[in-house]
Amino acid sequence: MDVVMNVLIVILAAAFLWSRLAPTKGVNNITTDQLREMMKTKQAGTQFIDVRTPGEYKGNHIKGFKNLPLQQLGSKTGELSKDKDVVVICQSGMRSSQASKLLKKAGFKNITNVKGGMSAW
Repeated sequence: MDVVMNVLIVILAAAFLWSRLAPTKGVNNITTDQLREMMKTKQAGTQFIDVRTPGEYKGNHIKGFKNLPLQQLGSKTGELSKDKDVVVICQSGMRSSQASKLLKKAGFKNITNVKGGMSAW
């Protein structure tokens, strides 16, 4: 019986980790080099969102990115247009991945996550 319980716990833990770390279907992932190229051509209407804390954003940010911390993003999606592309960045790529999932669930269609975040910038 103990073996069955241990196996169940391992399976549940693996499923939980997979749900947190798996890439979100329908979200594009780009490198910081690809972001640099995108910023050069700066497509009209693209919404650039930095989901780090205000302190992190103040310390260093990319010009053109708006600060909407991840903790507030759910209540501020109304400030963004669902019809325009959204590019999301954070410090390492983890919070922006979570933000991408949140935006996808909120009905946004064209979402791009920057892998590696500001650490890779």
